[in-house]
Amino acid sequence: MLMDATSPPARVPRHVAIVMDGNGRWANKRFMPRGIGHKAGVDALVKVVQAAADRDIEFLTVFAFSSENWKRPEDEVSGLMSLLVVALAKHLLKLQADGVRIRVVGDLTKVSDKVRHALLDAQANTVDNTRLTLTVAFNYGGRWDIVQACQQAMLAGIEGDQLDEVTLSRFMAMSYAPDPDLFIRTGGEVRLSNFLLWQSAYTELCFTDCLWPDFDGAELDKALADFVMRERRFGDVAALDAGTAPAVSA
Repeated sequence: MLMDATSPPARVPRHVAIVMDGNGRWANKRFMPRGIGHKAGVDALVKVVQAAADRDIEFLTVFAFSSENWKRPEDEVSGLMSLLVVALAKHLLKLQADGVRIRVVGDLTKVSDKVRHALLDAQANTVDNTRLTLTVAFNYGGRWDIVQACQQAMLAGIEGDQLDEVTLSRFMAMSYAPDPDLFIRTGGEVRLSNFLLWQSAYTELCFTDCLWPDFDGAELDKALADFVMRERRFGDVAALDAGTAPAVSA
């Protein structure tokens, strides 16, 4: 249950991860095509990125397209790919001016050249920004991430008896960021859906019925207020302050 909040809490998590669920259902409720819901979802994301930056969140990671999304109808997948390219062209300059750095994680070998170039160009054009790191997980899956990290470790010559959690973490797709402090899923579903499985071992989970296109700064504040009220424990470690995260090896 989320708490009511009229203003952002005094302390915020460094890293928030979001599964942006409910675009299709939002459109269906309005008797509109699902594609309209996805467009509304992009508008919601732009607002949430700004809200996160305004609240001094350092890292925001969003599940834009999962490795399982290829199973959706072909026209919907095609529409999502086209929407990504259009959205980046429309919003990139504003994000860049606002100090947002875009990072992309996922298997880009399986997407079209046009989509891959749009994502990598956005990443390159914002590389010097430092206000907020927006990670776009595209054709991403948590199990894929663990497998690719193992493969990269093997290619780097790491022997089996040398491989531990700290070492493997260096090869994960998001090794540049601390593990998420807060994981938000919109749309009423209560599962991780193969998102950031390794990184979310001690992440606080927050599930809301709010459909993603309706999610905004006020909804983010509700999740943040809920987060700071929790007593965080990391295995056998004593409870830490609600707004802090465990140390992350580089």
